[in-house]
Amino acid sequence: MTIFLSENILETSTLPPEESFHCAKVLRMRQNEEIQVIDGKGNLFTAKITVPDAKCTQIDIISVEKEFEKRGYYLHLAVAPTKNIDRFEWFVEKAVEIGVDCITPLVCRYSERKTVNISRLEKIIVSAAKQSLKAYLPKLNPITNFNDFITQTTENQRFIAHCYNTPKTPLFSICQPKQSTLVMIGAEGDFSEEEVKAAESVGFQSVSLGNARLRTETAGVAAVHTVGLINSL
Repeated sequence: MTIFLSENILETSTLPPEESFHCAKVLRMRQNEEIQVIDGKGNLFTAKITVPDAKCTQIDIISVEKEFEKRGYYLHLAVAPTKNIDRFEWFVEKAVEIGVDCITPLVCRYSERKTVNISRLEKIIVSAAKQSLKAYLPKLNPITNFNDFITQTTENQRFIAHCYNTPKTPLFSICQPKQSTLVMIGAEGDFSEEEVKAAESVGFQSVSLGNARLRTETAGVAAVHTVGLINSL
């Protein structure tokens, strides 16, 4: 069944313009066809098209599943965008598919990219959420400076993943399930040693994501998957 996003579905019983166009013009869906709609707030609706229209498709709600597949944990990934933005966009897509609640692009000392297109990333998040049938839309924060970010975090578990040959614990053995968790991933040149020390001084724990040396975007996906597995046991 085709999935659409309508954040105000309960108030309007319509699809927004972009989704209406996709429904009526691109997919050429007809009256009385059934669709699924997410509102990004945890509700999954089954609905019937009453008026297919390229600007404002009208629907009747048949049923709703509240808190659809709600996870018993909270995961925040803070990742430095890659120089090749395609790689960072790939990370965002895969993180949403696996399961993440919040993504913050970071500017670190060795960052080669210090801007991102928030609007484009939000579209990728919506597309990935619909594709993977996620009723909750992850929050995307503005790109944030590393030093500002580490002083603003409130998660119960806070980890910084890096490649330095200093004491650190595998994420899978230290991360506890059913917790509010934050994992930071550095730029392609890693975090600086000063950044690692600064994070540790405010309560972050240094972790590894395995023995392999991973690209930034791969490390981000590995972190999301690891936390997801820990919470599925």
